[in-house]
Amino acid sequence: MSFIEYGDTIKDGDTAIVFLGHESMFPVKVQHGTVTQTKYGVIRHSTDLIGKKYGSKVTCSKGGWVFILHPTPELWTMNLPHRTQILYSTDISIITMMLELKPGSIVCESGTGSGSLSHALIRTVAPTGHLYTVEFHQQRAEKAREEFREHGVEHLVTVTNQDVCKNGFGVSNIADAVFLDIPSPWEAIGHAKSALKAEGGRICSFSPCIEQVQRTCLVMEEHGFTEINTLEILLRVYNVRTISLQIPDLGKAAEDNSSTGFDSSNPSSQGSPCTDLQRGTVQFKSGMPLREMVGHTGYLTFATKS
Repeated sequence: MSFIEYGDTIKDGDTAIVFLGHESMFPVKVQHGTVTQTKYGVIRHSTDLIGKKYGSKVTCSKGGWVFILHPTPELWTMNLPHRTQILYSTDISIITMMLELKPGSIVCESGTGSGSLSHALIRTVAPTGHLYTVEFHQQRAEKAREEFREHGVEHLVTVTNQDVCKNGFGVSNIADAVFLDIPSPWEAIGHAKSALKAEGGRICSFSPCIEQVQRTCLVMEEHGFTEINTLEILLRVYNVRTISLQIPDLGKAAEDNSSTGFDSSNPSSQGSPCTDLQRGTVQFKSGMPLREMVGHTGYLTFATKS
C-alpha cells in the first residue's frame, strides 16, 4: 500500500480507511489477528480485510456493514491523528496550484505538524520530486517519519528536526517552492530565499493573523520578492432543494390555459409544472446557502523570487 500508488487488494500492514458514512470514518492499520470495533460490530482483519479488494463492502459481527477504502491524502486529512492544527483540502488545493507544483518539483516545508499538507505535496511531486520538511518539535518530527514510512512515501520526503528560523531548510538553490506555516514566518524568509532556485521560485506563507501577514510582506519586499499577494479562502456550501412558490394573480389573461400552453387532454402534460399552475403553485430547483459556513482559517500570502 502506498499513498501515491493504488493497490488493488488489502495487505497485512496497510493503512485503510473504514467508511461508515460521510460524517463517520476512521483509519485502521491492518494487522493479522487484530480486530477493530465499530458501532456495527467487530471487523476481523484476518478474515474480513486481508486479501479483500479496496472498496469492498464488509459485514460486521452485528449484521451492519462498512466500506474499506484505499487511503488518499484527502481521506487522510479528514482522519489523521491531530498533533497540531492542520490545513484542509480547501486551502491545500489553492496552495498546490499557486505554488505551480507538478511531478518532479522540489518543495521545502515548515512546519510538518500533523502531515496533512505534506501528504498532498508528496503526491503532487511524485514520482521524481522531493519534499524537504522541517519540524521544530522532536516528537512530532519522529512521528511524521514513522507515518511516511508506513504510508510508503519515505523515499520522497526528508524530515529534519531543527528550527527553520535559525538553521533554514538544509538545502540551497534547488527548491521550486517553499511553504511556511510557523508563528514568525518573517524570520524564515531569508532562509526560504536561499533554498529557492536562482529565479522564479514561489513561496507561500500561511498565517491566521493579519499582523503576521503585514510583517511578512514587508520582509518579502526587503528580500526582493515580487508579485506579493494575499488570499483568504472561505468555503460557502449550497444546499440544492425543491421549493414551491405561489403563482401571483395577474388577472384573467394569466388564468387563460392557452397562454400557459397547458392541454388537459394531453396525458403527457400531467405532473408537469403547468399542472401546478392550476393549483396556484409552481415547483423548481433552487440552491440555498447554508445558514452556517466555515469561517476564517488563515491568510495565504504568495510571492515570487526574482
